[in-house]
Amino acid sequence: MRNIRCLILLILSFPVLAGCPKVPVSGRRSLILVPESQELSLGAQSYQEILQQSKLSTDADAAGMVRRVGERIAQVSHRPDYGWEYNLLDDPKTVNAFCLPGGKVAVYTGILPVTRTEAGLAVVLGHEIAHAIAKHGAERISEQMLIAFGQLSLDAAMQKKPKETRAMAAAAYGAGTGLGVVLPFGRYQESEADRLGLVYMAKAGYDPREALAFWQRMEKNSPGDQPPEFLSTHPHHETRIENLKSWMPQALQEYEASPFR
Repeated sequence: MRNIRCLILLILSFPVLAGCPKVPVSGRRSLILVPESQELSLGAQSYQEILQQSKLSTDADAAGMVRRVGERIAQVSHRPDYGWEYNLLDDPKTVNAFCLPGGKVAVYTGILPVTRTEAGLAVVLGHEIAHAIAKHGAERISEQMLIAFGQLSLDAAMQKKPKETRAMAAAAYGAGTGLGVVLPFGRYQESEADRLGLVYMAKAGYDPREALAFWQRMEKNSPGDQPPEFLSTHPHHETRIENLKSWMPQALQEYEASPFR
């Protein structure tokens, strides 16, 4: 019971911070239960830890391209005031990139053969930067807080039930929140980042049609069969491509109007 009271007090201690800001472009309202200062602090701390454990690339041209493309996209984003940082990490086996809260960006060298060009890299950086702008990290923290609150409430309600009943209830709650909340919301955030990132790369003067070619290359680069989409935090590549096609008219308008062209 003490744990439940502590979590309730924690959630209720954010009456002002627990707002529902709008995500740019999609217009979705998001629930954030952590203050921005904490979100940015966690992002900066995690970024430094990753850099300390990683090897920076000595390829000055490639690192410069990452910085150049990232700066253009950050400039047209909804948070150019973030303390943006860009690093290229030397890891040819990792086909990935990320942007932590506050604009802390890292690209692994393993994704460069797939991006191929600056426009291809803009697809990746637009997507990752969009995650930070949309505060997806803070949303995931808030989501876990609410799930933990639900788990503690369930435990309290089941205290007098037999051990086997409590175990079955806990398993059902875990499966339900995983399949019904965590996984579908993760897929939604990925799609939202695709949409926002497409607009950002177009505003920065990169042809958004390159996003279709990039995800086709990613599909060919993916080893083995993908799990069913409902068991994944990411949409299948073909789903991404179809979504990008539906958002392309808006992105092309932004591209035509870009001052960077």
